[in-house]
Amino acid sequence: MKTVALLLFPGFEILDLAVIAVFELTNKELGYESYRQVRLSEAGGPVPSYSGATVDSRKFRNAAFDTLLVLGAIPAPTSTPRMRSFLKRAEQACRRVGSICTGAFILAEAGVLDGRRATTHWSAAQELQRRHPDVKVLPDRIFTNDGGVWTSAGMTACIDLALAMVEEDHGEEVAKVVAKKLVVYHRRTSGQSQFSALLELQPRSDRIQKVLSFARANLHLDLSVEVIADAAHVSPRQLSRIFKIETGQSPAQAVEKLRVDVARSLVDAGELSLTVIARETGFGDTERMRRAFVRTLGQPPQTIRRVARQQAA
Repeated sequence: MKTVALLLFPGFEILDLAVIAVFELTNKELGYESYRQVRLSEAGGPVPSYSGATVDSRKFRNAAFDTLLVLGAIPAPTSTPRMRSFLKRAEQACRRVGSICTGAFILAEAGVLDGRRATTHWSAAQELQRRHPDVKVLPDRIFTNDGGVWTSAGMTACIDLALAMVEEDHGEEVAKVVAKKLVVYHRRTSGQSQFSALLELQPRSDRIQKVLSFARANLHLDLSVEVIADAAHVSPRQLSRIFKIETGQSPAQAVEKLRVDVARSLVDAGELSLTVIARETGFGDTERMRRAFVRTLGQPPQTIRRVARQQAA
C-alpha cells in the first residue's frame, strides 16, 4: 500500500484536496487499497483553509512516505524552518515529492527544486523564477516530473498530476477509467498549455459554447461555416454575426485557435509526427499547420517541438 501525504498550512487552497478523489477512486477501481491518504501540518490538529473550512491533520515527524504533496495557496505561501527541514528529509525518504499550484514556492524554499524543471500557477510563475533563479520554471505547463519531483499548475491541474501518478503506478487503462469517473479529460499531457482556447474565446451563450465544443470534438472534419452553422441550427450569416459579437472572432478564426490548441499539445508530447498531427487536427498538411502556428503562437511547430525536447532532456 502506498501512502500519499498531503502537507497543509493555514490558508491553503481547499480545491487542492481534489487529489484525494483521484486516489480514492483508483482504490475502488482496483478493488483493494492501493493508496492510503494522510494529512500533515507543522502543529497538527485542525488547519483552516483560505475559505474558512478546516481540515484535520497530524503533526509531521517521520518523512518516509511513498508520495508527499505540498498544497498551494493564493497568494503564494511561505515556508517555516521546520517545514524546510522536513521537506529536505522527505526528498531523500519518499519515492515522489511534489507540489500543487503555488506549493512549488515551499518546495523551492527547501531547495528541493534547485536545478530542476518545475511549474506553478501561471500568475505566480514569474515570481517563482525571480525568487529562485536556480529553478527552471516552465510557466506554461500543466505539470512536470523531473527525477521524481513533481509540480503542477494551479487549481484543477492537481487532478492531472494525480492521474499521471496513477498511470505511472497502475497503467494507462486504470487512469482512463478513473478520469472517466471524475468526468474529466484523460488526461491533459504534462506539456499541454495551462491556457485553453475554449476558455480564451469565452462565449456568453450556451449555443456558441455547444458549437465550440462540437468543433473541438470534430477537428478532423472540414469545419466550414456552413457545417458549423448546421450544427447550431442557424444560417451561416447569423452564425458569423453571433460569433463576432460573443467572441470577437469569426468562426474560421475560432476553429483555427482550437486546432492550434490541440495540435500544440500533441507537438509538445512528441509522440506523433507533424504530418499525422496536421491530419488529425484538420489542418490537412504541415505547411498549413505551420502558418497557423506562426499566426497564433509566433513560432512554427518544429521550434516548439525542439524546445520541448530540450526542456525534457
